[in-house]
Amino acid sequence: MVPLLLPPAVCAQNDRPGIAFSRIEPDTSLPTGWKNLPVAHGKAMTQYTLVDDGHTTVLQADANRSASALMHEGNIDLGRTPVVTWRWKAERPIAGADNRVGSKEDAPARLVFLFDGDKSKLSFFDRARMDLAKRLGGEELPYATLMYIWSPTASPGTVIANPHTDRVQMIVVSGQSGDAGQWQSLRRNIVQDYEKVFHESPGRITGYGLLTDTDNTGTSTRAWYGDIEFLPGP
Repeated sequence: MVPLLLPPAVCAQNDRPGIAFSRIEPDTSLPTGWKNLPVAHGKAMTQYTLVDDGHTTVLQADANRSASALMHEGNIDLGRTPVVTWRWKAERPIAGADNRVGSKEDAPARLVFLFDGDKSKLSFFDRARMDLAKRLGGEELPYATLMYIWSPTASPGTVIANPHTDRVQMIVVSGQSGDAGQWQSLRRNIVQDYEKVFHESPGRITGYGLLTDTDNTGTSTRAWYGDIEFLPGP
């Protein structure tokens, strides 16, 4: 998966951040303010649908050689709610996937946060790459991207830089033996994690969402996502 492009305005709202899929009827449209966006031009789209899972509505993600993210514009006040909680379940590991290798960088489940920041502090290479992406695609790369990922190739807590750019940092939170096919409830402090991997305080979150991708391995996978909630610290 290549670094996510900064999405255009995804229906700016002042509503409470997060999403309660459990309060939506299955087989209905995706909730207002959320859009399925490709991670790069020309990529096939992962399909996101609302389904019933044991009398609870969840989001089902089906990727077939695809990479797109269900994204919402940033409406998170990290000063008030720096903690995120969520549930997810991956059907199985992706055969051949390895998030440390560009040609194999896929994951059945990711929670993604895009951040603004002072791009003048970045290296010449990073600034040049961002300028090129904007000229070619008309969209800007975010200053920084933090992902929580499902990966069987590294232990929980491992930090993996995207093979293409260290402006995308991934923290493994799932994927150990026994995790496949099981619902997991997870909790992370976004501010603390950002400071750990980028060595500075986070700027404004410009977008956040969910991503299931198999574009690099050319395979298929399925995952499910439950409610996402933002809470006060610690």
